[in-house]
Amino acid sequence: MENSTDRQLAEDWWRTEIIRMQPGEIRIRGYAIEDLTGRIGFAQMVWLMTRGELPTEAQARLLEAAMVAGVDHGPQAPSIAISRMAMSCGAGINGAMASAVNVLDDVHGGAGEQSVDLYHQIAAEGGTPEEAAAAVLERRAEAGQKYVPGFGHRFHPVDPRAPRLLALVDQAVRDGTVDGRFARIGRAVDAHLRATKSRPVPMNIDGATAVVYAELGFAPPLCRGIFILSRSVGILAHAYEQSLRPDRNKGPIPRQWLWRYDGAGDRELG
Repeated sequence: MENSTDRQLAEDWWRTEIIRMQPGEIRIRGYAIEDLTGRIGFAQMVWLMTRGELPTEAQARLLEAAMVAGVDHGPQAPSIAISRMAMSCGAGINGAMASAVNVLDDVHGGAGEQSVDLYHQIAAEGGTPEEAAAAVLERRAEAGQKYVPGFGHRFHPVDPRAPRLLALVDQAVRDGTVDGRFARIGRAVDAHLRATKSRPVPMNIDGATAVVYAELGFAPPLCRGIFILSRSVGILAHAYEQSLRPDRNKGPIPRQWLWRYDGAGDRELG
C-alpha cells in the first residue's frame, strides 16, 4: 500500500517550476510542448527554460546572434581538439561531446561569465562608465589581476565577431530592446585598455557576448552555460567530421613529430 507521506516527500524533493509531465501531457513553464514545437525557435526555448518566460522576438534574435557567433574557433581550440581525439580513441559522439564540454571551464570557456561579472562590478561602482571602468580595472591591477576577461586575443588583432555583435546591440538600443548600459561599459573597458596598455587588447568574442547577455539580463552563471550550448554545435560538427576520416587524430601534434624532452640526461640504473 502506498504511503502518501513518502510520496509527498519524494514529490517535494524533486519539485521544479520548469516542467510538468504526466501521461499524455508535457508542459514547459506552463506551455504545452506541442504548442511550442514549430512555433518558437531554439533561442526562445533557451530563454523560456532558463528565465521562465518567453522573450520578445527582438530579444530572441539578439540572444541567437550571440549563440551563433560562438559556435566554433577551429580545431586548435582545446575543447574542439579533445572532441576529435576522443572520436579517434573510439568514443561515440556522446563521449566526445562530454569530454570536450568538461574542459569548458575557467580558462577555456569561462571568460564570458567572468566578463559579465566584471561588467556588473563596474555598473555597481557608480559614476560614468569610463570612471567606473578605470576604478575597477585599476583595483584589479593593484591586486595582481592583470588578465581582463573578455579582452585580448592570441590570434586576432581585432576579433571579427565583436564589432558585429556590438553593432547588433546598438541596433537593439535604437529599437528599444535593451538600454545599452552594458554596451557603454564594455566600450569603456576597451577604451581604458587601449589607453593604458602598451599593445592593443581589444574586446573579443567573450567580451562581446557578455555585453549581449548582460543587456538581456542573464545571470553570470547562465552565460557560461549558454556559451557551452553554442560551442557544443562546433564540438558536434568536428567530432562527426573526425569520425568520417580514415586517419586518426590521437594526439596534440602530428604523429611524425615528437615532443621536446628537457628532463634528466641519459643515465644507468645501479
